[in-house]
Amino acid sequence: MTSPRSYLFSLEQIGIKLGLDQIRALVEHLGAPHTAYPSMLVAGTNGKGSVTAMLERGLRAAGYRTGRYTSPHLTQIEERVAIDGLPIAADVFDAAADRVRDASQALSQPPSFFEATTALALDVFRREAVDIAVLEVGMGGRLDATNIAPAMAAAITLVDFDHEHYLGRTLEAIAGEKAGIVKPGTLVVLAENPAAVEVVVADACTVAGATLVRASVGVTSSVEMEEGRAIVNMTTPRARYRELRLGLRGAHQVANALTAVRLLEETAGAGLIRAPGHAIRSAVEDVVWPARLELLDDCGTAVLIDGAHNAAGARALAAHVQDTYHRRLPIVLGVMRDKAIGAIVGALAPAASHFFCVAASSERAATPAELLAIAHAEAPEVPASAEPSPLAGLRRAETTGAPVVVAGSLYLAGEIRSILA
Repeated sequence: MTSPRSYLFSLEQIGIKLGLDQIRALVEHLGAPHTAYPSMLVAGTNGKGSVTAMLERGLRAAGYRTGRYTSPHLTQIEERVAIDGLPIAADVFDAAADRVRDASQALSQPPSFFEATTALALDVFRREAVDIAVLEVGMGGRLDATNIAPAMAAAITLVDFDHEHYLGRTLEAIAGEKAGIVKPGTLVVLAENPAAVEVVVADACTVAGATLVRASVGVTSSVEMEEGRAIVNMTTPRARYRELRLGLRGAHQVANALTAVRLLEETAGAGLIRAPGHAIRSAVEDVVWPARLELLDDCGTAVLIDGAHNAAGARALAAHVQDTYHRRLPIVLGVMRDKAIGAIVGALAPAASHFFCVAASSERAATPAELLAIAHAEAPEVPASAEPSPLAGLRRAETTGAPVVVAGSLYLAGEIRSILA
């Protein structure tokens, strides 16, 4: 008999499977763990992981025992399931995987990998007696396995084009899928978005009878950048914050921080949680979230790692490089084949001195040759080469300048982080 962990990884071959029937049946066979504690859901195209991390940090600072579920992991699968900010132990994970395997035997077909890991997280959170869980939506929202949770509040971050094959070819269609996390009577905080997205989310809240809070409405702020990090003075309808020094790099984190602050404020204002000012400050200042403009050292050479796995993320990364370093930098690039590679390359090109094309260890990864061809087509002015491995690409890039940027995939980010650990 295979180990619980091997069973779980064997489910990856099923691929992406959207829909709630399977996850609903699976959690019911586990005893409905998702009903044992309140939850917050975070959906969006970019920034949802950062906002999830901020919310969890703020709730923990407020004295709650927290569960945090995110995806994908960078190096170890246990990272997806955290208690009080720390990944669960391997033996706790394996025991939970065993319970999920047993529960799945009652299903007519096996769950997907994401369904199984979601059920695993929900089960662990109950067993660990969390006070509240913060769940990052995997893809979309309406049919994502995390949407099984009866969330009391939700955040929707920036919505942009990604996973169009599954979510739709228009911004309105994608926004409709994200807005599928809106539930009757819940509180929803929406980050500043294009007007088309705001209309879709507002309509969903009206239909569901949910309370919509637009994060930027009624807020005044000033921002200064210091070594790639924002220092924010902010006045919201509920409080005033002086010199918030954001823990995560990049000007785009200001919008994510505002979204997290407003969700914590409004859920506290509604009497759903407690969130004193020191906890809200901790949410945005003390948050740690790897591979999001993370600056590491490789024997004296700085390496800037960012997932940047879609065009919007690539634009944010390129803006950070230009605004912080004022010059083009070498970029080690690895992207999954099912992504809009051309759009990612085009967005990164203004910040690139050279593309070193590599492939992460994933069957989904585009080959270096495929990336090289697209780089030549989309950014002919940027020198590019195909490298045999991420490590080889990193070493080649380090001979051309610093810092070296690693971008295009969280899978690649995880591999490089392992090399530098």
